[in-house]
Amino acid sequence: MPLVAHTDLPTFKRLAAEGENILPADRAGKQDIRELHIGILNMMPDAALEATERQFMRLVGACNQIAQFHVHLFTIEGLERGLKMQAHIEKYYDTFAQIKHDGLDALIISGANVTHANLELESFWKPLTEVFEWAKNNVTSTLCSCLATHALIQYSHGIKRTPLASKRWGVFSHKVINRTFPLHPLIAESNSRFDVPHSRFNDVSAADMSLHGIKVLVKSEEAGVHLAVSKDGFRVVYFQGHPEYDDISLLKEYKREVISFFQYLRTDYPPFPKHYFPQAVRQLFNHYQQQVVFARQQQQSMPQFPEAEVLEYIDNTWRDTAKAVFNNWLGKVYQITNQDRRLPFMDGVNLDNPLNLSS
Repeated sequence: MPLVAHTDLPTFKRLAAEGENILPADRAGKQDIRELHIGILNMMPDAALEATERQFMRLVGACNQIAQFHVHLFTIEGLERGLKMQAHIEKYYDTFAQIKHDGLDALIISGANVTHANLELESFWKPLTEVFEWAKNNVTSTLCSCLATHALIQYSHGIKRTPLASKRWGVFSHKVINRTFPLHPLIAESNSRFDVPHSRFNDVSAADMSLHGIKVLVKSEEAGVHLAVSKDGFRVVYFQGHPEYDDISLLKEYKREVISFFQYLRTDYPPFPKHYFPQAVRQLFNHYQQQVVFARQQQQSMPQFPEAEVLEYIDNTWRDTAKAVFNNWLGKVYQITNQDRRLPFMDGVNLDNPLNLSS
């Protein structure tokens, strides 16, 4: 089913150019199909703001539910913005006040860059918790990504994330746990083992989640929990990984880390993201590292990053499963959300078990 281009947001044009099914608003208004209104709270920094729009909107637009998906982008105060991205937000994003007035059927909350070990010290903490509180009472289901997962778990359960010894980043193999019938609807029709990218410095463990009633659905022996749900089974969906990532997202991140090294913003040369670069790419980047180190020592310009040379070797091994999970998620939202988007559920839905899951 298509995304509806109900604003002039440039991301709609970019996605259409990539072959995504984008429906003009005037044509959408002539179809007798139910709408679903999906909010995306985009907290990513300026450099990743529009990429994050595209990544989550691709997953929403790939769903095959019989619905028209209206995506409503918004952000919150306390996030540093440059003039260009602030203008983009003012032109294309809704305010949180408008979101609250109009309502949503589902909500996606992105990750964010942080500057404090304690999330409660972040300038965006209070505005973010206001979104949490509103969503709890007004949205059918909220899907949290990475930092948003850590923030909501801390806010709701008092569990503070644990700093990792080193950055956990790369593409890791995961398994669906507890594969007894019936499977949780979010992982129906998905592979029992699949890859997911991770990129984080902190972790909430499966043990801590389970202790507070959070149900872990997918985890990795190496990377930890990827997918979990709130005690009721659906009101909150937690991701620690990044299934929304493009195939080159980690490549871009590696490039930024190399630039940081060259500019003396980090002391060590960055390691490779795990299980991401094939051997041919590793060899090329090992040679490139020698060039970068030499240029830094000689106070020369940084050699051009060989991005174009490695693109053909970078594979996406997680997108199909990500699409399946999003399709399942929005399908269940469609089945139980109220026709009035300002109300979270149809009449008769049990808030403690909205999907009527067996214990």
